[in-house]
Amino acid sequence: MSESRAGSLQVIFEPRSIAVIGASRRVDTIGYVILDSLLRDGYAGAVYPVNPYASVVHSMRAYPSIREVPGPVDLAVIVVPKAHVLQVAEECGAAGVSGLVVISAGFREVGGEGVTRERELAALVRKYGMRMVGPNCMGVLNTDPAISMNATFAPTTPPVGNVAFLSQSGAMGVTILDYAREYGIGVSKFISMGNKADISGNDVLEYLRHDDRTSVILMYLENFGNPRHFTRIAREVTQEKAVVAVKAARTRAGARAATSHTGALAGRDVATDALFAQCGVIRVDTVEELFDMAMGFGNAPLPKGDRVAVVTNAGGPGIIIADALESHHLEVAEFTEGTRERLRQSLPEEASVNNPVDMIASADADSYRAVLETVLEDPGVDAVIASFVPPLGVQAADVARAITDTAAGREQPAFAVLMGRKGLQESRDLLHAASVPAFIFPESAVRALVGMSRYRRWLERPAGEVRRFEDVDRARASRIVEGAQAADRLRLNEADALALLEAYGVPVVPSRPAHSADEAVQAAKEVGFPVVLKVMAPSVSHKSDVGGVIVGLQSAREVRGGFYEIMDRLAEHGVEAEAIEGVLVQGMVQGGREAIIGTAFDPSFGPLIMFGLGGIYVEALGDVVFRVHPVTDIDAAEMVRQVKGYRLLEGVRGEKGVDLALLEETIQRISQMVGDFPQISELDINPFVAFAPGERSLALDARVLLGGEPPQGHSGRAAAE
Repeated sequence: MSESRAGSLQVIFEPRSIAVIGASRRVDTIGYVILDSLLRDGYAGAVYPVNPYASVVHSMRAYPSIREVPGPVDLAVIVVPKAHVLQVAEECGAAGVSGLVVISAGFREVGGEGVTRERELAALVRKYGMRMVGPNCMGVLNTDPAISMNATFAPTTPPVGNVAFLSQSGAMGVTILDYAREYGIGVSKFISMGNKADISGNDVLEYLRHDDRTSVILMYLENFGNPRHFTRIAREVTQEKAVVAVKAARTRAGARAATSHTGALAGRDVATDALFAQCGVIRVDTVEELFDMAMGFGNAPLPKGDRVAVVTNAGGPGIIIADALESHHLEVAEFTEGTRERLRQSLPEEASVNNPVDMIASADADSYRAVLETVLEDPGVDAVIASFVPPLGVQAADVARAITDTAAGREQPAFAVLMGRKGLQESRDLLHAASVPAFIFPESAVRALVGMSRYRRWLERPAGEVRRFEDVDRARASRIVEGAQAADRLRLNEADALALLEAYGVPVVPSRPAHSADEAVQAAKEVGFPVVLKVMAPSVSHKSDVGGVIVGLQSAREVRGGFYEIMDRLAEHGVEAEAIEGVLVQGMVQGGREAIIGTAFDPSFGPLIMFGLGGIYVEALGDVVFRVHPVTDIDAAEMVRQVKGYRLLEGVRGEKGVDLALLEETIQRISQMVGDFPQISELDINPFVAFAPGERSLALDARVLLGGEPPQGHSGRAAAE
């Protein structure tokens, strides 16, 4: 989106005047609440109530229509029945209104006539060059003291701060604003997107990128309007500001059946995970986690490393925090001997001076102050979590002041965990006022710190580049793909699938197709014994299930017998002779580590690229990683290293590690292939057997599904059933 388009949202967030069309005198109506919120929070511009049935609303003169308002109106908040929205929007356009916030419901979300009504509303907005939020939304908010605009019907106004919220759910928006004050989250901007008939989440993200009062962006998403635009914008935004998102609607009920491993695994909510990973968005699963991240990102500096000190007056919380840190791959910091000696001088003999520092229950505010100062001066500490359980005689508020005094001005983030109800709210308010994140549970503090560390690593991550291989034989690949399409085959036979890979520089096992026993014997001599025979039959998805694979054939006689044995087995399983294209004769490969590399097409996100460990790791454990096409060199390296079984690729118990660089290159070559040939809807290389550098790693088996010519404007389409 262009910067000028982002700038056009200024009329939504920074209007000089607002008309509330549908303003009401009834306190139980949205029209009353929005007008009341604007006045109560001290909106800095002019406000015009519009109500054709009342001359005075909220002790203010009301106007029968926008046409009667005496001054210019930048923004109109529309709260009228759905049947009148189009007429009101037309009048706003004619009156020179620049922006609309349509609270009214009854549009696309209800289907039927609502879809048509929304289409006509969007056409009116375009006709007059207006910008519109909604319809079916809960409004917008800007806490900038120069604007002070609360054009929502949320019951609570949040404190002023640097956190922007974008919500696709009005109900979730109400919840977020309601709890922001309790959690000490200062808000800069809030917008409820509604049906996104005009202004999209991408538009708002771009606007917030340039908003000096926002440093953290939180999002509640239910869908992506344009995932590819989101990727481009989010990659730019996350270089400057943290973006944290809850993505709802994780499941894909009724998703199509897929015949490849990649297609089946892509039926999960992996596309969103891949997209967020590639553009630096921190994904969380719950709204509670969203609040945790908001408290961390909104109040504390980013940690410069992963080494964390834990300070507590009770052993249990300290152990919980330490366990949570290590389970999320953060380090429990190792103190220097100098730090431990200073701790011994300030703590009783019964206390622990190792990390976690257990000061025991007698620790008071002075103990916290002395210990925190000591550990924060240790060069091996990047962050600290201070936990407090109220004992008799020690006031939580005093400990909170000690934590804030010590944390002030430090480069390291300091988090507080206040457990127990006594004095909790007062203490949390003290911490929040000093910009120290305060949590109730230890796991919440760790989650926030993990998110901040992940974002720091994203900022440190090289940008990466999409590598273009010039040694590919695209003409050969075109002949294979177009030949299959001309023959109306949506699935390549294995010989063609391997040839397609070979055309793109993927190393494949020596293979020869054979249509008779004699040809099989000759092929075996060419590739070299021992060999493997595999049936070629497009209707057979899993060759081993019908006895279509024989391994370890050492001679021409064994190959001849194996050919006839496969044919007999297929006949026993009811595979008709006409469906059999012959066998593939391959050199036998033993040893190595099995990997799987594949692609699947998602209707919204386009091609997805997958990497994982083969064999039981993909069959039973689903140990795979996805990325959205195109894949950069950095993406490919991360994919290889993020599978749970990565240590097996590195080499364990004295075994050699595999050629990681070749795995990364193969992933990138497959990414280039599906970009060049969007007709490929699903692809599996399973297995790709990887050996040590200098040895020959090879693709042993491949499955390629075609989806026909892609629809206009897309880079692919879903595979045929």
